[in-house]
Amino acid sequence: MAELRFSGGFLPEDAVCSHQQPGCPQFRGIINFLELGKLERNAGGSICKRKNFGVKHRPPGHSGWFVAAVMDVCLSSELREAPCTPDGCLEPAAAAAGSLQEDGTGGPPGDSNKIEPSLHSLQRFVPTDYASYTQEHYLFAGTKIVIQESIESYGAVVWPGATALCQYLEEHTEELNLQDAKILEIGAGPGLVSIVASILGAQVTATDLPDVLGNLQYNLLKNTVKRAAYLPEVRELVWGESLEQHFPKSTFYYDYVLASDVVYHHYFLDKLLTTMAYLCQPGTVLLWANKFRFSTDYEFLDKFKQVFDTTLLAEFPESSVKIFKGILKWD
Repeated sequence: MAELRFSGGFLPEDAVCSHQQPGCPQFRGIINFLELGKLERNAGGSICKRKNFGVKHRPPGHSGWFVAAVMDVCLSSELREAPCTPDGCLEPAAAAAGSLQEDGTGGPPGDSNKIEPSLHSLQRFVPTDYASYTQEHYLFAGTKIVIQESIESYGAVVWPGATALCQYLEEHTEELNLQDAKILEIGAGPGLVSIVASILGAQVTATDLPDVLGNLQYNLLKNTVKRAAYLPEVRELVWGESLEQHFPKSTFYYDYVLASDVVYHHYFLDKLLTTMAYLCQPGTVLLWANKFRFSTDYEFLDKFKQVFDTTLLAEFPESSVKIFKGILKWD
């Protein structure tokens, strides 16, 4: 079988992405193994195939990392008419089943990341019942953070923009004056950025689409109770929809709006930019971290610069992540 070398390994030429195009060129040159390596020990072909992220063949001796890499490139190949989460275009997620298990987890039986019984009353949203939940470990702000992730949803995976933004927040806490700052995160996903901001002393509102909120809140509670001065709030936010109704400017003001890896190849970039602009009032600073994968990402950046006074704060060449500061332009 012919194979193509790329960052992190080999790709068979007859690999088939979910839109059934053998040797899809979108596989070539855009897979960053460093970004997805943490999924290697947990990912499995059967899991991804259920979500149409599978492949027809895998390189000998490689399984998890290859399927996980397919998940990344499917950001461009999986464009459907079904709703997209801020972290990926997916089929509608499976409905949340029942309540949290008796051992306090939102994942499968035996999940070691247990939530204290006293926190059950705080869990308003039930995590989606994915079969592939894993516990991933991070260290920020001198704190060990355990995130429940699943490769069955882009919104349940920590992407490289999030870790880069966490690093930036940690290294610039005093400069940013995060203590008691009011922060809203757009597309919070599994919640790592909101957790770090909370531990650093901020009052955080974490937002995402409805099917993401259960796992998001689970991770926030698990990692911030007794660790943060303010318990993060979890709210639904659909980009560009009912913004004044759910986030009236007269009531909601934020010192910072945070966003990471919310820009990729999806249909809602204009609504995202509208949402970013709406949430920013005089004095609000937008911090946006993103891995730049596609030409459309740079096209969005050009539009972003038309709306925001933009400063490049940091760049991570090894992961193609850039962090920008945006201040809304006022006519």
